[in-house]
Amino acid sequence: MSFGKRGSSGSAVEKPAAAPASRAVETAPVVAPVATPAPAPAARPVPPPAPDVPERRKSDSYYDVKSSIFSALIETIDLSQLAKLDIETAREEIRDIVGDIISLKAVVMSISEQEELLDDICNDVLGYGPLEPLLARDDIADIMVNGANATFIEVAGKMVKTGVRFRDNVQLMNICQRIVSQIGRRVDEASPICDARLPDGSRVNVIAPPLAIDGPTLTIRKFKKDKLTLPQLVKFGSITPEGATILEIIGRCRCNVLVSGGTGSGKTTLLNCLTAYIEPTERIITCEDAAELQLQQPHVVRLETRPPNLEGEGQVTMRDLVKNCLRMRPERIIVGEVRGPEAFDLLQAMNTGHDGSMGTLHANSPREAISRVESMISMGGYTLPSKTVREMIVTSVDVIIQAARLRDGSRRITHITEVMGLEGDVVITQDLFVYDIVGEEADGRLIGRHRSTGIGRPKFWDRARYYGEERRLAAALDASEAPAPAGAYT
Repeated sequence: MSFGKRGSSGSAVEKPAAAPASRAVETAPVVAPVATPAPAPAARPVPPPAPDVPERRKSDSYYDVKSSIFSALIETIDLSQLAKLDIETAREEIRDIVGDIISLKAVVMSISEQEELLDDICNDVLGYGPLEPLLARDDIADIMVNGANATFIEVAGKMVKTGVRFRDNVQLMNICQRIVSQIGRRVDEASPICDARLPDGSRVNVIAPPLAIDGPTLTIRKFKKDKLTLPQLVKFGSITPEGATILEIIGRCRCNVLVSGGTGSGKTTLLNCLTAYIEPTERIITCEDAAELQLQQPHVVRLETRPPNLEGEGQVTMRDLVKNCLRMRPERIIVGEVRGPEAFDLLQAMNTGHDGSMGTLHANSPREAISRVESMISMGGYTLPSKTVREMIVTSVDVIIQAARLRDGSRRITHITEVMGLEGDVVITQDLFVYDIVGEEADGRLIGRHRSTGIGRPKFWDRARYYGEERRLAAALDASEAPAPAGAYT
């Protein structure tokens, strides 16, 4: 089957004229790909996994050759016909035509270079261009593109600059448009900031010129293909088996939970792990800016905020979602990230029969998380006395779980903390499990250990007994201190 443009002779592909003998490569101007990608996003091609090392930096001459061949390809193919093909057939068709173009242009390159060029051009037309090899790697936590010529990745908690570059900022902007258009959003000069997601759930943020001075900036928080579980976090040293047992019981016995931590500390990963212990019969409603939670239960309703349109209308905020989901007969409400006045509505939901609700927020300690919730409620224009707000917090939130990304790049669950109540105007908290840093190895890796604080009966003991978990909870709390194994979760 062919999808080339029909010439006057009716041939499937218009063969480009042969290059003059004196010129190995034509330097045709680069043309931007069309705005609409050919195949459906869900069928994005997956190239062979790249090696777990920074990509080799390609030469300027390679990109000159690629630009010339890509321009000739865009003039040759019929994208409307390409869209009708399955992804593998489309790749084969493109490879055949590019091979013809290379022959006609008399481009001299090795077989390995030609294969690399074919893969690159297929990725440009069918996928996300130079990002494809990075998206195929499961060891990368974040991809950060700072304009066409600078791409960084986070591997094992460390930032690494790669050899990946884009043809120009126009190509990078087209790829950004391709990503955000999949969920009905746009990014341009009129709307230069956009949050989106990839089909696998990876979170995407785009900020375009004129706000990004040096070209479009694209940040992707990648999800692992296999969802992490609490036993895996134990294996990586993020928590001990006893601490994981406490977290499992917290999830099972419908405690209201806030997961607190800094940027990149693993809050969403931890929230996903906790939701694994929700009963499959419960109705769960999630509210997120960009849907990234990966709940496995059968009865899940996923809600997502919406930015305003060109006329500044139609915006749906996180608070709108949280308020509306109260009318949807939820048993648990999960807010992907609490950032503003929706904190008030989440607390009310926790306090009005929706036990087991959860949310994440940015804070560096459990105590700071409480202060953050107070601040977010005040952002909504409420004039409630401070003591009233704190009473709401202590009657709504049962447990705060603190995650941290340490300076050696490892990620740890540093606190499992109960919210006990008020003494005067002060919120009283109680640590059940903490992580202590006790030293540092020669290579810079921190040495630490998780330990129980010795609390025999936490505040949610009666709740755990109601669900038949009191013996496991007692055993986990009575466990002796033990060094955490080396490792980190990403």
